[in-house]
Amino acid sequence: MADADRLRPVPRWVAPVFAVLGLATVPWIIYLAATLPAESTTQHYRATWVGFDVLLVVVLLATAHLAWRGSPQAGLLAAATATMLVVDAWFDVTTSPPDDVPAAVLSALLLELPLAVVCGWIALHVDQVIESRLRRLARRAARAERDRVGR
Repeated sequence: MADADRLRPVPRWVAPVFAVLGLATVPWIIYLAATLPAESTTQHYRATWVGFDVLLVVVLLATAHLAWRGSPQAGLLAAATATMLVVDAWFDVTTSPPDDVPAAVLSALLLELPLAVVCGWIALHVDQVIESRLRRLARRAARAERDRVGR
């Protein structure tokens, strides 16, 4: 990606449009809070969670792959992964039966949320991640070259 592409400013309309969308969502949240039932039985509960966790594995592995390759897209995928981990923690805790809530909270605090923080760090510091990966690859290539020449 060229430096000019990376430094291109966000269009002016983005901030006001997203501000309006955010504010327009508030009445919807109030409506849902007032009208949704406190409990619900749902169809395909298992398929929903298994499917979500499969997608989580996919984005975790894709983030690892892109970071390994030193791709700038690793930052975008890390942001998506962080989001999925936070959503996973939230829904694990809020949909667990009362007896399972302590385990869900522990899982959120010890696994999902710390990993989300790491993914967030990667998303915000992707240039450092790529630079570090490229330095390691350069050292490995230099070592391989020395070994080849030394034979």
